Amino acid sequence: MNFLVALYRKLFPSWVEYLQRELSGCDAVLDLGCGRSSPIQHCKVDFSVGVELFEPYLQESKDKGIHNEYINSDVREIEFEAKSFDAVVCLELLEHLTKEEGCELIEKMEGWARKKIVVTTPNGYLQQDSYDENLLQEHKSGWSIEELRQLGFKVYGMKGWRQLKGHRGKIKYRPLVVWEKISHLSQAITYYFPKLAFQLFAVKELGDRER
Repeated sequence: MNFLVALYRKLFPSWVEYLQRELSGCDAVLDLGCGRSSPIQHCKVDFSVGVELFEPYLQESKDKGIHNEYINSDVREIEFEAKSFDAVVCLELLEHLTKEEGCELIEKMEGWARKKIVVTTPNGYLQQDSYDENLLQEHKSGWSIEELRQLGFKVYGMKGWRQLKGHRGKIKYRPLVVWEKISHLSQAITYYFPKLAFQLFAVKELGDRER
């Protein structure tokens, strides 16, 4: 049974497992807009810093002990010394900024990271209003594969076939358990064909990466 599970995960990895692969060898990671339950908790990282403006999410993440250090701040205003982290990740955050703010943040991320930066964002604009009494959840921009590639990213597709997803990325067909499985299986295809995917997973390798 363990062998079958391992084989299944190898053939159909989750997006978190792709993140684990990208952060392998990155000892210090900056997590911008870390939220309340960052997938960093599933990665083998020696030291991480979580930045979050919405205090209830920050406190929930603190209670879970996901990061070593926390900063309650707006990612548009925070500053770090150059090359302070092996990797800087920005997971499901860019869409909450304007396009100009997002481009400025990516430029800053490149300065803070030694090895790479990792970004996830919906494939194109996805309308979303605020929830959890958190006005920061509103979507202000949408990002395309071409835009991210022009900024130097390699772009992959995540979270399965986009046509299966509706409001806030939830499966829109029933029975839910069947379509969730189909969505997960489709990940094996959408990873290589990001135009079909619900979410974009973008990685930019930097010059200081060890050979």
